[in-house]
Amino acid sequence: MSNKNTTPGFHPIRHDRLIQEQVHDAYKASHKLPEPTICPQCNAIYREGRWCWGDIPKEANHELCPACHRLNDGLPAGFVSLRGQFFMTHRKEITHLINREEQRERKEHPLKRIMNVEQKDDEMLVTTTDIHLARGIGEAVHRAYRGELDFHYNKEENLLRVNWVH
Repeated sequence: MSNKNTTPGFHPIRHDRLIQEQVHDAYKASHKLPEPTICPQCNAIYREGRWCWGDIPKEANHELCPACHRLNDGLPAGFVSLRGQFFMTHRKEITHLINREEQRERKEHPLKRIMNVEQKDDEMLVTTTDIHLARGIGEAVHRAYRGELDFHYNKEENLLRVNWVH
Protein backbone atom coordinates (compact mmCIF):
# COMPACT_ATOMS: atom_id res chain seq x y z
CA MET A 1 0.00 0.00 0.00
CA SER A 2 1.30 3.45 -0.87
CA ASN A 3 1.24 6.51 1.38
CA LYS A 4 1.40 9.04 -1.47
CA ASN A 5 -0.33 12.35 -0.80
CA THR A 6 -2.84 13.32 -3.48
CA THR A 7 -5.03 16.37 -3.67
CA PRO A 8 -8.76 15.57 -3.33
CA GLY A 9 -10.34 15.30 -6.79
CA PHE A 10 -6.97 14.64 -8.43
CA HIS A 11 -6.65 11.40 -10.38
CA PRO A 12 -3.22 10.34 -11.56
CA ILE A 13 -2.78 9.72 -15.29
CA ARG A 14 -2.78 6.08 -16.26
CA HIS A 15 -0.19 5.51 -18.94
CA ASP A 16 -1.86 2.29 -20.09
CA ARG A 17 -4.85 4.25 -21.50
CA LEU A 18 -5.08 6.75 -24.32
CA ILE A 19 -6.55 10.12 -23.50
CA GLN A 20 -9.32 10.89 -25.99
CA GLU A 21 -10.23 14.46 -26.86
CA GLN A 22 -13.90 15.27 -26.46
CA VAL A 23 -14.43 16.88 -29.89
CA HIS A 24 -12.00 16.53 -32.73
CA ASP A 25 -12.31 19.08 -35.51
CA ALA A 26 -9.48 18.97 -38.03
CA TYR A 27 -10.54 22.39 -39.31
CA LYS A 28 -10.12 24.15 -35.99
CA ALA A 29 -6.74 25.86 -35.64
CA SER A 30 -4.31 23.73 -33.68
CA HIS A 31 -2.59 26.87 -32.42
CA LYS A 32 -3.58 30.40 -31.47
CA LEU A 33 -3.45 32.57 -34.54
CA PRO A 34 -1.49 35.83 -34.37
CA GLU A 35 -3.70 38.89 -34.56
CA PRO A 36 -4.65 40.21 -36.98
CA THR A 37 -4.73 37.32 -39.44
CA ILE A 38 -6.50 37.55 -42.77
CA CYS A 39 -7.81 34.73 -44.93
CA PRO A 40 -6.28 35.28 -48.37
CA GLN A 41 -9.25 33.58 -50.06
CA CYS A 42 -12.31 35.30 -48.53
CA ASN A 43 -10.73 38.27 -46.67
CA ALA A 44 -12.23 37.32 -43.31
CA ILE A 45 -10.18 38.69 -40.43
CA TYR A 46 -9.17 36.86 -37.27
CA ARG A 47 -9.34 39.44 -34.53
CA GLU A 48 -9.99 39.24 -30.77
CA GLY A 49 -10.16 35.45 -30.90
CA ARG A 50 -12.74 35.08 -33.67
CA TRP A 51 -13.21 35.38 -37.43
CA CYS A 52 -15.15 38.47 -38.53
CA TRP A 53 -15.61 40.85 -41.45
CA GLY A 54 -14.04 44.29 -41.43
CA ASP A 55 -11.42 46.59 -42.84
CA ILE A 56 -8.36 44.71 -43.98
CA PRO A 57 -5.31 45.75 -41.97
CA LYS A 58 -2.11 46.51 -43.87
CA GLU A 59 0.12 44.48 -41.57
CA ALA A 60 -1.63 41.12 -41.23
CA ASN A 61 -0.63 37.50 -41.20
CA HIS A 62 -2.17 35.24 -43.82
CA GLU A 63 -3.83 31.90 -43.13
CA LEU A 64 -6.86 30.13 -44.57
CA CYS A 65 -9.95 30.35 -42.39
CA PRO A 66 -11.65 27.04 -41.48
CA ALA A 67 -14.53 27.69 -43.92
CA CYS A 68 -12.22 28.21 -46.92
CA HIS A 69 -10.18 25.19 -45.82
CA ARG A 70 -13.37 23.06 -45.85
CA LEU A 71 -14.42 24.50 -49.22
CA ASN A 72 -11.02 23.69 -50.74
CA ASP A 73 -11.08 20.15 -49.34
CA GLY A 74 -14.73 19.62 -50.32
CA LEU A 75 -15.57 18.26 -46.85
CA PRO A 76 -18.80 19.73 -45.44
CA ALA A 77 -19.71 19.85 -41.75
CA GLY A 78 -23.46 19.96 -42.41
CA PHE A 79 -25.82 18.25 -44.83
CA VAL A 80 -29.41 19.44 -45.27
CA SER A 81 -31.68 17.14 -47.27
CA LEU A 82 -35.05 18.53 -48.40
CA ARG A 83 -37.66 16.38 -50.12
CA GLY A 84 -41.34 15.60 -50.46
CA GLN A 85 -44.30 16.59 -52.60
CA PHE A 86 -44.71 19.98 -50.90
CA PHE A 87 -41.01 20.67 -51.44
CA MET A 88 -41.36 19.84 -55.13
CA THR A 89 -44.13 22.40 -55.64
CA HIS A 90 -42.44 25.11 -53.50
CA ARG A 91 -38.80 24.49 -54.39
CA LYS A 92 -38.13 28.04 -55.61
CA GLU A 93 -39.55 29.69 -52.45
CA ILE A 94 -37.67 27.31 -50.18
CA THR A 95 -34.42 27.91 -52.06
CA HIS A 96 -34.83 31.68 -51.53
CA LEU A 97 -35.47 31.08 -47.82
CA ILE A 98 -32.29 28.99 -47.55
CA ASN A 99 -30.21 31.66 -49.30
CA ARG A 100 -31.62 34.41 -47.04
CA GLU A 101 -30.81 32.32 -43.96
CA GLU A 102 -27.20 31.89 -45.12
CA GLN A 103 -26.83 35.61 -45.91
CA ARG A 104 -28.25 36.56 -42.50
CA GLU A 105 -25.85 34.23 -40.66
CA ARG A 106 -22.84 35.05 -42.80
CA LYS A 107 -23.06 38.79 -42.02
CA GLU A 108 -21.97 38.11 -38.44
CA HIS A 109 -20.26 34.74 -38.82
CA PRO A 110 -17.89 34.42 -41.82
CA LEU A 111 -17.37 30.69 -41.18
CA LYS A 112 -21.05 29.86 -41.80
CA ARG A 113 -21.38 29.28 -45.54
CA ILE A 114 -23.24 27.14 -48.02
CA MET A 115 -20.75 25.00 -49.90
CA ASN A 116 -22.99 23.49 -52.54
CA VAL A 117 -26.62 23.02 -53.53
CA GLU A 118 -27.29 19.82 -55.44
CA GLN A 119 -30.75 19.42 -56.96
CA LYS A 120 -32.05 16.05 -58.00
CA ASP A 121 -35.47 15.22 -59.40
CA ASP A 122 -37.30 15.06 -56.08
CA GLU A 123 -34.68 16.19 -53.56
CA MET A 124 -32.24 18.99 -52.79
CA LEU A 125 -29.03 18.54 -50.80
CA VAL A 126 -27.41 21.62 -49.26
CA THR A 127 -23.92 21.26 -47.81
CA THR A 128 -22.51 23.75 -45.32
CA THR A 129 -19.18 24.62 -43.73
CA ASP A 130 -20.73 24.72 -40.26
CA ILE A 131 -23.08 22.43 -38.34
CA HIS A 132 -24.93 25.39 -36.82
CA LEU A 133 -25.81 26.80 -40.25
CA ALA A 134 -27.17 23.40 -41.31
CA ARG A 135 -29.32 23.31 -38.18
CA GLY A 136 -30.44 26.92 -38.74
CA ILE A 137 -31.49 26.19 -42.33
CA GLY A 138 -33.48 23.14 -41.24
CA GLU A 139 -35.19 25.08 -38.46
CA ALA A 140 -35.98 28.07 -40.74
CA VAL A 141 -37.61 25.80 -43.34
CA HIS A 142 -39.54 23.97 -40.60
CA ARG A 143 -40.76 27.24 -39.04
CA ALA A 144 -41.95 28.53 -42.39
CA TYR A 145 -43.50 25.37 -43.86
CA ARG A 146 -43.82 22.80 -41.02
CA GLY A 147 -43.26 19.22 -42.21
CA GLU A 148 -41.00 16.64 -40.52
CA LEU A 149 -37.57 17.75 -39.33
CA ASP A 150 -34.92 15.30 -38.16
CA PHE A 151 -31.33 15.81 -36.93
CA HIS A 152 -28.51 13.26 -36.84
CA TYR A 153 -25.26 14.40 -35.20
CA ASN A 154 -22.07 12.37 -35.51
CA LYS A 155 -19.88 13.45 -32.59
CA GLU A 156 -16.77 11.61 -33.82
CA GLU A 157 -16.77 13.44 -37.15
CA ASN A 158 -18.37 16.71 -35.93
CA LEU A 159 -20.96 16.27 -38.68
CA LEU A 160 -24.67 17.10 -38.73
CA ARG A 161 -27.26 15.65 -41.08
CA VAL A 162 -30.59 17.46 -41.26
CA ASN A 163 -33.56 15.87 -43.03
CA TRP A 164 -36.73 17.78 -43.84
CA VAL A 165 -39.72 16.16 -45.56
CA HIS A 166 -43.04 17.72 -46.49
